Amino acid sequence: MPSRDIYHNTVKNALLKDGWTITHDPLRLEWGKKDLYVDLGAEQLIAAENAERKIAVEIKSFVGRSDIDDLEKALGQYILYYDILSEREPERVLYLAIRNSVYTDLFE
Repeated sequence: MPSRDIYHNTVKNALLKDGWTITHDPLRLEWGKKDLYVDLGAEQLIAAENAERKIAVEIKSFVGRSDIDDLEKALGQYILYYDILSEREPERVLYLAIRNSVYTDLFE
């Protein structure tokens, strides 16, 4: 079982407040003989459509020595999980959760 990022509970609580139901903590992905873990799996009922939205959320704290090094690792992990989810659970949308300050520093 992987260790949790320091913002795990913050992201989980934000999803709950937004009306999501946490279905997996963590979401296990089987790939061959290996098990991989996305930090959270969640679902939300869409009443108007009588359907559910499913997401997976990978949480990254970016507390290493280099934000670029952390970004490279996070993107590599995201791509791997995205590819597996595309085959195993194509209805589930994958998100990468990072702090707003990290997003601003890296992308704006």
